[in-house]
Amino acid sequence: MPLRLNIRRKFTSRSDRVKCVDLHPDEPWMLCSLYNGNVHIWNYQTQTLLKTFEVTELPIRSSKFIARKQWIVTGSDDLNIRIFNYNTMEKIKTFEAHSDYLRCVAVHPQLPYILTCSDDMTIKMWDWDRNWDCKMTFEGHSHYVMQVVFNPKDPNTFASASLDRTIKVWGISSAQAHFTLEGHDKGVNCIDYFTGGDKPYLISGADDKSVKVWDYQARTCVQTLSDHSHNVSCVAFHPDLPIIISGAEDGAVRIFHANTYNLENTLNYSMERIWAIACRKGSNRVALGYDEGSTMIKMGKEQPVASMDPSGKIIWARHTEIQMVNVKSAAGEAVTDGERLPLAVKELGNCEVYPQALKHDPKGRVAVVCGDGEYIIYTALAWRNKSFGTAMEVVWSPSGDYATRDAPARIKLFRDFKERQTLSLGYTADAIFGGAMLGVRSGQDFVFFYDWETGSPVRRIDVATKHVFWNESGALCCVSSDSAFFVLKCDKDAITKYLEQGLNEEDGCEAAFEPVYEVSERVSTGRWLGDCFVYVNSNDRLNYCVGGEVQTLHHLDRRMYLLGYMARENRLYLIDKEFHVVSYELLLSILEYKTCIVRRDLAGAAALLPSIPAEHLNKVARFLEAQGFREEALSIATDPDYKFELAVQLQKLELAYNIVKDAESDHKWRQLGDLAMAGGQLPLATDCLQRAKDFAALLLIYSSQGNVESMRQLAKESADAGRTNVAFVANMLLCNTAECLQLLCDTGRVAEAAFFARTYAPGQVSRIVNLWRAELAKINPKAAESLADPGQYANLFPSFDLGLVAEWDAAKVYQAHRPATDYPKMAGALQTDLIEAARSSGRQPPSPAEVAPAAEEASRREADEEAAA
Repeated sequence: MPLRLNIRRKFTSRSDRVKCVDLHPDEPWMLCSLYNGNVHIWNYQTQTLLKTFEVTELPIRSSKFIARKQWIVTGSDDLNIRIFNYNTMEKIKTFEAHSDYLRCVAVHPQLPYILTCSDDMTIKMWDWDRNWDCKMTFEGHSHYVMQVVFNPKDPNTFASASLDRTIKVWGISSAQAHFTLEGHDKGVNCIDYFTGGDKPYLISGADDKSVKVWDYQARTCVQTLSDHSHNVSCVAFHPDLPIIISGAEDGAVRIFHANTYNLENTLNYSMERIWAIACRKGSNRVALGYDEGSTMIKMGKEQPVASMDPSGKIIWARHTEIQMVNVKSAAGEAVTDGERLPLAVKELGNCEVYPQALKHDPKGRVAVVCGDGEYIIYTALAWRNKSFGTAMEVVWSPSGDYATRDAPARIKLFRDFKERQTLSLGYTADAIFGGAMLGVRSGQDFVFFYDWETGSPVRRIDVATKHVFWNESGALCCVSSDSAFFVLKCDKDAITKYLEQGLNEEDGCEAAFEPVYEVSERVSTGRWLGDCFVYVNSNDRLNYCVGGEVQTLHHLDRRMYLLGYMARENRLYLIDKEFHVVSYELLLSILEYKTCIVRRDLAGAAALLPSIPAEHLNKVARFLEAQGFREEALSIATDPDYKFELAVQLQKLELAYNIVKDAESDHKWRQLGDLAMAGGQLPLATDCLQRAKDFAALLLIYSSQGNVESMRQLAKESADAGRTNVAFVANMLLCNTAECLQLLCDTGRVAEAAFFARTYAPGQVSRIVNLWRAELAKINPKAAESLADPGQYANLFPSFDLGLVAEWDAAKVYQAHRPATDYPKMAGALQTDLIEAARSSGRQPPSPAEVAPAAEEASRREADEEAAA
């Protein structure tokens, strides 16, 4: 039975001849070494060229990623090794490594070593921690050394292929080869180690057009593959799939089964000769390098071979190794949605076939493994062989019966591991599906459902079916295609009546299924939870669907596959291709409540609400908000922050005020104050802004209201809080020039205080100038001496006396504070020229004896007003 590998070309880049390709272990990057001396790094997911290194003018025959150092290392025909940082593109090192062309570079998986081989018939090992010192030279080949490869199972050994027709195995601590493998009739071009399982195998390709598989422990040739018609230029064991990939100079890529050595497939993309193959562990992508460029192919599915039973035990297959984990072991720990579960892995044993499908029976007692055209049923706990046979697929019925597809037009039904019936279809079947009825698919044409008990055909549905999902009761069936899925209601009474009458219509019982709804989404994996269909779509969203209404539960950050659901834990379990298991909380009560909301059944939702745990009410409230039910969301929300947001959105400012009183927050007080001010609720806005200490907003309100007492209080509090700018403006509006001057002096701005006094308080100029002079003398004495005091140099300050008169007259006017409503009457006074008014009055400047009592009286009046306030 051939492997069912769906091979698709995902990316192609046309370029000069590609002599080597490599894949980054973590990033979606492909490294291409070109014959024209350049190195390209491609992102094969976005299909964009990330970096180009113009290394030399001669061919580069090998380049590799050193991911742990963020380097690439190149070997070229100019005999040099070059190392670059692939992030900064900086050249780290260049040195001459050999006396002839470099053929290959290999990087040690743990130690700071690289191996290089050359046409000078030597292999050299270099240590980058010792400034690329040549740690050892390996000699023994009598012709060009074409490739070296470290043994992934024992990195202290490596193998080399040479045109002297031999393969030699070496150790990194000895310059002499451990042993030599001989068997090729012509030069050996390429080698690779087997990475999966426990087979000590090595593969080689040569100019004798053959591929040989070697057992390097027994030092014998296990198998010779002679399917190529030209020189074999590259070979690879796939690290995950049981396949051998080889390429020849006629451009043909042949894929062999690693266990049976049968030829599975031949690829030819018409890009002339192929020179390089690269695989990456944990991925089913393979990079190929040709004369005319490079390409990336994807082989098979990335979906892990895994199954979960009803009790939470998960069995999966890594290659032929079977392992088990139990999700209940993580139940006692704090589980976060989407985070990997710390599960202890238990080894169950090995499987005799390479698993391509694994599925528990409905009760979880046994599990069936399919692969290589065979199936084996094992006990789920002890992993003992229960039954086996030939089949391409095996599916289960709800009662534990199973069906096998062992031929294109033949289905066998089993009960208690014994065959009880054979269905001769009369058409070609390429897939079968388990569930309440046995589904048989015929290509892209239709799916036919059969009764498990009698084997009679029930109903044909003409749709290009990808998968079939049944709920536990057998009342609902989901048929998915490549572009949509269809939910059908199964009429069991109509089916029973049809079977009892022994009818045999061409399309079966017409009343068997009734279409319920159709959703235009592609289902990756899915399962039923009651009447709700939960699935992962092609855009990596975890959705559920009820009544045709689709709701997104989570946006997944990578491709995940549904395993099962544990009702007791209320968690849904998923797995990724790396066998990392994650879970997401999904309460059935919440699911039913959301279903009622989507259907606008508010009465039903209200009846279900008491069954939802209090800790989940906030999530339900957010769902209600998303559905447009903000009032209902506010009524059930428990988080104060969220309730505040909802109250603000609904303009329920009094409720928001009470909420934020219980959970003080300057930000919320400010937000609420701004909303209240915008709504004209000034008392509420003032209260909120006072609590938020938003002095700037309070300045706006008090100045608009002409509220003298509050403005004085604001001036004092803002000054105490260090908000000097607000305090200065408040005092300025209060005409309290003395406080303004004091604020400027206290903040070290004496020079500005002098200019302020010259304009608004001429009587204070002499005092401030003396302060300024004293401060400036500490820095520049000469500059300090040049400062002029109006009291000493009156000739330098024309009309200074008039300024004193204006200050005196204005102070009397400012003592009478007026409300803001007097602005229309007083607006003209703002245009008065105070100096001209003082000149016309003919008054003399006040004497110090007059100023002091007036100032004292003003200070006393302000103090009394503050005390009264």
